Formats: sequence, C-alpha cells, structure tokens
Amino acid sequence: MIDSITNYLVGTFQDKIPAELIIFFISLLPILELRGGMLAAKLLGVGLFKAFIICYAGNILPIPFILLFIRKIFRLLRRSEKLGRLVDKIEAGTMKKKEKVLRYKQWGLLLFVAVPLPGTGGWTGALLAALLDIRFKKSLPIIALGVLIADLIMSVISYGLLGAIIG
Repeated sequence: MIDSITNYLVGTFQDKIPAELIIFFISLLPILELRGGMLAAKLLGVGLFKAFIICYAGNILPIPFILLFIRKIFRLLRRSEKLGRLVDKIEAGTMKKKEKVLRYKQWGLLLFVAVPLPGTGGWTGALLAALLDIRFKKSLPIIALGVLIADLIMSVISYGLLGAIIG
C-alpha cells in the first residue's frame, strides 16, 4: 500500500515541483511518513544523504504538535457525530498497540517508532504517547530517536546498502 501511494504521488508531482519538496511532503504524511519519503527519494534519484535529512525533517516536524495538541483536537472533532466516530476509531486502533509500549516503557515506545512497519512510526508513536499521557519532555526525545533509527533502516533498505554490505 505504501509503495502504491508513494508511486502515485511521485508520478503526480515529479514534473511539477522539486523532488526534495515531494519527499518532504510525503514524509510529513501519516501512514507514509519517512518510509514513503525514502522510497520516493530513491525513485526520484535524490542522493542518500540529502534524502536522509529531508525525510527525517519531514517526519519529525508534526510530532511536537501531535504530542501537544492532539487531545484538544480530538475533543473538538468529537462535537461532530461523524468526526467523533472517526476519532473513536483512530483512538481504538492506536490503543490496541499500547501493550507493547506499556510493557517496555520508553524502550517500547522507541522500538514502536523505530521499526518501520505499517501501523508504526512517528505519527502513531506520538498519538500513543499523547493518549497514554507520557510527558512531552520524555516522549519527544524518544520519538525523535526512533524516527532517526527508522530513517537509518529505511536508508539501508531503500538505497540497497544492505546488499552492498553483505555482497
């Protein structure tokens, strides 16, 4: 799914805006995050170091805002019946993942964000931290480190470094 959405976005915007802006915006998006950004960077021929920095910046930018404001935003959205149901669904889906974080505390949050699998990442980690009332000063550095680790992993996967190291 991430591949197809990323391919669609790259195909739609590659001749209209600079590649760096495309990967930055893809990295900002929930679900795609830097996983999609790194795939887009490789598709667009952006160098590894530049892609690494841009994807990290794009993925980390919304995290403080999620940590600080998502609960207030959810309260406002609940005033609408349809949006309230959507918020309930998002919260329920996120809270299904809380056991992993609660069991291992900070390490759980770090691993949850760092392992680039569907349903994990900076957005979900920040949402989970906010819903579990993990303090901003504690959760932001953990999530930032997790995003950095995920960026390293995705760099190895997207740019074929693993094959170069092994082979």
